[in-house]
Amino acid sequence: MRKIKVLVVDDSVLFRNLLVNSLQKDPYIEVVAQAGDAYAARDAILQYRPDVMTLDVEMPKMDGIQFLRKLMPQYPLPVVVISALDARVFDAMEAGAVDFVCKPSTVDPSKIDGFLRKELGTKIKIASTVKVGKLKRAESFPVGNLSNVKKDMVVAIGASTGGTEAIFEVVRQFRKDIPGVVIVQHMPPGFTEMYANRLNNQCQVAVKEAVTGDRLYQGRVLIAPGDKHMRLIKVNGVYQVECKPGEKVSGHCPSVDVLFSSVAKAAKKDAVGVILTGMGGDGAKGLLEMREAGAITIGQNEASCVVYGMPKVAYDIGAVQYQMELSSISNKIYSVLKTN
Repeated sequence: MRKIKVLVVDDSVLFRNLLVNSLQKDPYIEVVAQAGDAYAARDAILQYRPDVMTLDVEMPKMDGIQFLRKLMPQYPLPVVVISALDARVFDAMEAGAVDFVCKPSTVDPSKIDGFLRKELGTKIKIASTVKVGKLKRAESFPVGNLSNVKKDMVVAIGASTGGTEAIFEVVRQFRKDIPGVVIVQHMPPGFTEMYANRLNNQCQVAVKEAVTGDRLYQGRVLIAPGDKHMRLIKVNGVYQVECKPGEKVSGHCPSVDVLFSSVAKAAKKDAVGVILTGMGGDGAKGLLEMREAGAITIGQNEASCVVYGMPKVAYDIGAVQYQMELSSISNKIYSVLKTN
């Protein structure tokens, strides 16, 4: 297997060297160059033709987001952003980054070497498989003027790599008449709250990071917190959620499988399950449980996925009832929710 050629971009020499030393220990990764600012990075891209670039958001001369916006139209390249707890990471995702990792608060090699190799190394490997052209925001079809939407339903959505933008494309078309929505997006703690706030500011529906006891109702979207499993329960005829720490399930906490399985039990046929872009198989088994319980299930198709992993596994095991382009999913949700 050919090694993945990586360009490391960070204005801190200390942190940059730490990144390089950690990544070089991975037998499948070769750091071909490093740069301290966007201009040096541009020159390194032209000279070394890396497969993947890691990019800091905060840099002198030109920040990482500005650089991405200039770079992507001319030289599409898979990028993994390394960011402190900062909502601007989602601007980077919108600008074309594949994924991000949270920047460690320490530069002690003994404490973060393993984290960098595992977390960042894994995301670099995933990014190397991505077709960057799919990261452009889709032009979704407007949701028609549908009346008589079923109220006592639940919409459950799960996603991973590429999911922040995919979820936005779906949720931004939801109107205030959409039944309660629960979402798991694989993301670190802290970022889930910022992501929920961002969606809340950009969409018609009310979006928040979930806490135990939050109720579902029309026009409300709950995002699972980054370090807790979210489950749907029904108490006195009312849907609400529980958010609790736990061991990783299907490799993740929060896990899409945990959410979908709970929806299958609590809502049964009164639910719509949607599995979007992402690496691995989290959510496939839970979506199958939903379908077997009578729910409607939808999967994003390969052509519109950043990573056709989770939806493919779900489709292959028979969990997906309707497979379609990302741009059509909101419309499909509304069409299956019509009462006549």
